[in-house]
Amino acid sequence: MPIRYLFKQLLLPPGGLLLLLLVGWWLRRRAPRLAAGCFVAGFGGLWLMSLPVTVEWAARQVETEPALARSDWARAGQLAQAIVVLGAGREQADPGWGSDQPSHIALERLRYASRLAKSTGLPILASGGLHYGEPPSEALLAAEALQRDFSTQTRWLEERSRTTWENAVESAEILKAAGVERVLLVTSASHMPRARWCFEQVGLQVIPAPMGFLGVPNGRPFGGWLPESKAIWQNGALLNEAAGLLLYPLLYP
Repeated sequence: MPIRYLFKQLLLPPGGLLLLLLVGWWLRRRAPRLAAGCFVAGFGGLWLMSLPVTVEWAARQVETEPALARSDWARAGQLAQAIVVLGAGREQADPGWGSDQPSHIALERLRYASRLAKSTGLPILASGGLHYGEPPSEALLAAEALQRDFSTQTRWLEERSRTTWENAVESAEILKAAGVERVLLVTSASHMPRARWCFEQVGLQVIPAPMGFLGVPNGRPFGGWLPESKAIWQNGALLNEAAGLLLYPLLYP
């Protein structure tokens, strides 16, 4: 995990863009033109990543699965046999709560999964292993939050996965043992194409239930052309999904 995490953070923006700026500074005397190119690419990339309008455009390229309309919830509930909600990290040792908590993205997913469960009556599987190798698992935190904050029971916990591919592999093992082959899959809209591909690769039929769409009008003053720190994080997450869509078919044929 540490090596994979290190390379991921160094190569994907903003890490990769900061490296370009560092290379540009290092080459400023040896190769001024190349140094200028590295600086322009690094600075320009950071500027684009800081724009909400870039988030909106990039999300529309990645968020290819449409939302599940409220009018279709009942039909989806009849077709599916279970709801699978994927983890999204955790906040460690939050002093306000006195314990680890699901991340804000994970909570968005759990809220949506709870609403679907109450509407359809389907059981929930929470998927997510140890965050950086330390307990508790994301799945356990999800189950606790579903019960405590949304009054929703979780039937199955998948606590061994570390990646989206492992989410699918480990969840499929649990679900198939329970006779489940068709699932409502809950995750962020940008994550859904990669997640759906993984779950279908392991033999499950998927009804996508994406949420947390970013490819909507940003509502910012000046149309989202002013830099924001939040946009850098959002664009980084979208680039991670784009890279995953390209690499997963090569890594997990």
